[in-house]
Amino acid sequence: MQHTSDPPDHLPMYTLAGAAVAVTAVGGVLALADLDTSLRGPFALFFLLAAPGGAVALALRGLEPWGRLVASSAAAVAVNLLVAQAMLALRLWSIRGGITAVAVISLLILVLTLVRHPHGGRTARRRTP
Repeated sequence: MQHTSDPPDHLPMYTLAGAAVAVTAVGGVLALADLDTSLRGPFALFFLLAAPGGAVALALRGLEPWGRLVASSAAAVAVNLLVAQAMLALRLWSIRGGITAVAVISLLILVLTLVRHPHGGRTARRRTP
């Protein structure tokens, strides 16, 4: 029997998620600030994949975990490709502009998800008899 004072079983997962959010934020800041460090490339790449992927994963919380992982990863790649293609077609390509566009799209997905499901719970599923 688990007491209320016992630590939750999900603590390692929350710790890992918190670290991922921190690395994502640092990657965005390093890329936007144009700081000359060897960590800028890998952290910015992590930002470009994790920001839209995390937002889409939150929007798809009704899926099974592996399905959500695959769908959110594919969506992250698609967002990045569409941003790059649009910026290149409009001759507006810049690293800061790409990072900003991906951040804005990810934030928009996140806000729309939170507005749609304000309490963070799952939506009720219809069951067929």
